[in-house]
Amino acid sequence: MGEDSGLEGDLVPIPRCQSTGDPQLDKAVHRWLTWDKNRWTRSQVECLLSEAQFDALRSRLCSRMSFGTAGLRAPMGAGFNRINDLTVIQSTQGLCSYLSRYFADFSSRGVVVGFDTRGQEESGCSSQRLAKLTAAVMLSRDVPVHLFSTFVPTPFVPYAVKKLGAAAGVMITASHNPKEDNGYKVYWCNGAQISAPHDKEILRSIEEQLEPWSASCWDEELVESCSLRTEPLTRINRCYMDELTSLCFHKDLNRSCPLKFVHSSFHGVGHVFVQQAFQTFGFRPPIPVPEQKDPDPNFSSVRCPNPEEGQSVLCQFSSMLQELSLLLAERENAQIVLATDPDADRLAVAEKSDGCGWKVFTGNELAALLGWWMFFNWKENHPDPADTRSVYMLATTVSSKILRALAHTEGFHFEETLPGFKWIGNRMHELSKTGNTVIFSFEESIGFLCGSMVPEKDGVSSAAVVAEMAAYLHNKSLSLNQQLHNIYQTYGFHVSKTSYVVCNHPPTILKIFGRIRNFDGEGSYPKTCGGISIVHVRDVTTGYDSSQTDFRSVLPVSRSSQMITFTLQNGVVATLRSSGTEPKIKYYTEFCAPPGKSDVSSLEEELTKVTTALLDEFLEPERNNLIRRFV
Repeated sequence: MGEDSGLEGDLVPIPRCQSTGDPQLDKAVHRWLTWDKNRWTRSQVECLLSEAQFDALRSRLCSRMSFGTAGLRAPMGAGFNRINDLTVIQSTQGLCSYLSRYFADFSSRGVVVGFDTRGQEESGCSSQRLAKLTAAVMLSRDVPVHLFSTFVPTPFVPYAVKKLGAAAGVMITASHNPKEDNGYKVYWCNGAQISAPHDKEILRSIEEQLEPWSASCWDEELVESCSLRTEPLTRINRCYMDELTSLCFHKDLNRSCPLKFVHSSFHGVGHVFVQQAFQTFGFRPPIPVPEQKDPDPNFSSVRCPNPEEGQSVLCQFSSMLQELSLLLAERENAQIVLATDPDADRLAVAEKSDGCGWKVFTGNELAALLGWWMFFNWKENHPDPADTRSVYMLATTVSSKILRALAHTEGFHFEETLPGFKWIGNRMHELSKTGNTVIFSFEESIGFLCGSMVPEKDGVSSAAVVAEMAAYLHNKSLSLNQQLHNIYQTYGFHVSKTSYVVCNHPPTILKIFGRIRNFDGEGSYPKTCGGISIVHVRDVTTGYDSSQTDFRSVLPVSRSSQMITFTLQNGVVATLRSSGTEPKIKYYTEFCAPPGKSDVSSLEEELTKVTTALLDEFLEPERNNLIRRFV
C-alpha cells in the first residue's frame, strides 16, 4: 500500500495533552506510531512524547536517511533517520519496487541478503532480524531471496550476487562504525555497490513506498516457511574458497612455512572464514585472539572496532585487555598480526621488527607490498610482455600514487577513481567487458582486493595473500618491511599522511570549502600552501581541473560531497574532502619522490610542513567548530 492510500485518516490520534504544537511534527509522530510494529522503538517515541522531548522527536522523525556510500548507515533506534525495522522495511519496499521495474526477470533472479553480528537490545534491532525483515518484504511480493542463515563477511554478498545471477544484494552491516550504528548496503547485479543513477532512483522509490505493504513485511518467520527462500551459504562458501586458489601461487612453500600468524576478528565475522582461507592456501590456521574471536555486538575489548585507526586500535585496547593481539603474538613467537574489521572487508597488518618492536603498516604501505606481489606473480605466470598490456591496477584518488609508479616502470595500466570502492567495483566491471584484467585494487583506508573474484574490498582473501607474501619473503630472508623498503628504492619513496578533523556542524564544512573556492576573490583557489606554489587544483565537486586544457575534471563530478586536490611545485599532492558517512573532514598528503632519492627523513620533514600548513591555512579560521585534530 502506497503513501497515497488514504491511511492518514486512520492514523492513531495523539492525545491532545501530548500534541507537540507543531503540525509537521504531529504528522510525523502519527505516522510513526501507526506504522511501527516494533515495541521497543514505539516505546522510545512514546517516551519522548510523554516527556515533551520535542527537539529529540523532531531530530528523529522530521528527516530521513539518504543513500550514502551504496546505501544507508546511521545509529539504531526509533526514527525515520535511524536504522530500525520500519526504515529497513521502507527501504526494501523502495528497492523491490525499483528492481521490479528495472529487471523484466526480477521475479526469477531474486536478491541476496546477508548480515553481520551487530545488535542493540534497547531498540530490538539486530543485523539478523533486519536481514529477515528485508527478506520478508521481498518474499511478500513473491521475489526469491537467497538469505544467508548465519553471519557472513560483507564480500560474500556481492560474490553471491554474481555467482547466483541475482538482480541485487543487500548486506546489513555498519562495518567498523561504533556499536550503536547499523547499515543497509546495496549491490547491483554486477556485484559492485550501487552508483548513479540507481542510488537516486531507489531513494525516490523508497519515498513513494513509505507505508508498509502488509503484515507479512513484519513476519520474520516467513523466511522459515516460504519456498522462495533459499540458503546459499554452503554453496557460496565452497565456491569462494575454491576460487581463492587462483590467488595462491606458492602452496608447497606455504605448507612448510615456519612463520606464525595471529588473527583478530575484532568481535566480528572474520574468524571462521580467515581460518578456512588459510587452510585453502596450505597454511596452518592463524592463532586467534581468544577474547576477540567470537561475535560480540558490544565490541567489549576494543574502544573502537576500526582497524583503520592503525596502531591506536591494533595496539591499545581497553584497560582490562590491553594489547591483546601483540601480547599473544609475543607469547606465541608469532611474526605477523592480522586484523579484520567486524564485517571482514578490511585488513590491518603488523609485523615484528628485529629490535624495533612492531611495525603497523598503513593502508598505502600494504598496497605497495600487495601491488608489487600481485604483479610479480602475474609476470611469473605470463612471461610474454604483450600480456601486460591488458593488465590494470586501480586505486581511489586519495590513495598513494605508488601503483602509478609501478605501472610507469613495468608497463601495465593504472587508473584512479573517486573515493569509495563502488567506483572501483564498477570500473572493474567496465574493464572486464573489454577483455582487460584487474589484478589489484585498493583504497588507503585498508581496503584491498587481490585479483577480481569479487568487485569489493575483501579482508578474508587479503589476509591469506599477505600470509603467502610474508612466507615467500621469509624464505628469501626478507621481512615485509624490508621488502617495502626495496619497493620504494626501486620505484621511488612515497611518504604519506592521512588523518581527519571532526566537525559536527555541516554548514561549517560547506563554509570551509566555499572559502577555499573563493580564497583570493570569487572563483579563485589558493596559489600557495606553506609558501610553496600550488601548480594544479582539481575540484571534483564542481568539475574543475586546472591541469586539463579545457579545465574539466577527468574524474566524474560528485556534487554530493566536497573534495579538492592540490598539486604542489615540490611534488606533494594534498587532498581535503568531506566524509560520506561520518562528520569528518579528511586530509591526505603524499610526497612522491623519484627513484633513487632515499633521504626519507627529509621527505617526511617536508611533508609534515605542508600538512601543517594545509590545516593552518585552510581550516584554522573555523577552528572553534573543529572538535578534534589528528596530525
